[in-house]
Amino acid sequence: MARIHILGASGTGTTTLGAALADRLVCLHADADTFYWLPTDPPFTTPRPREARLALLLSRIEKATSWVFSGSAISWATLVEPLYDLVVFLRLDPVLRMERLRRREIADYGARIGPGGDMEVASRQFLEWAAAYDTAGLQQVRSLATHELWLSKQRCPVQRLDAAAPVEDLVGAVLAKLWLNLCSLDEGVCRGSSDASGKQRDDAGLRNH
Repeated sequence: MARIHILGASGTGTTTLGAALADRLVCLHADADTFYWLPTDPPFTTPRPREARLALLLSRIEKATSWVFSGSAISWATLVEPLYDLVVFLRLDPVLRMERLRRREIADYGARIGPGGDMEVASRQFLEWAAAYDTAGLQQVRSLATHELWLSKQRCPVQRLDAAAPVEDLVGAVLAKLWLNLCSLDEGVCRGSSDASGKQRDDAGLRNH
């Protein structure tokens, strides 16, 4: 069983890593934006009421023994926090992060964010908000300051990763951390696995003598 929360600044790839990790673990992936925003066109204009988004999230994960929840939800998903087995915090150089976001905006919306487009103003405001992540204080809900404060209060293990690494490397790092957490809870599991692995190497003639 693994219940993982992945968060970070916009543009660090929390959704991408969440989907890849859930695929590797063969478990549910839930992304915060799906619950936070009502479906609109243009998108990301109307948030759901707090109670409604939390109810949707809880209904999605309540029957799953393992899941990955990606995105920043520290202001409204507090009831889920005691369930986390691991929190993964992604960081990325601000220049690289903003380059990613600009490319994503163009790929997703094209001319709609260009001069005269119906999303021009919204896109510009979003990028300005995202750029402020590393320097904004606690007054901005999704900022480095608010994330660090929230992380300092978590009881489960927190893993910090550089989001510049390839997704497959990040998945591997999280899986390794999960294994270490399991070993710390039940050393017998790890010893048994180690003994079994050693026997497999012996059977294959791979152990050095």
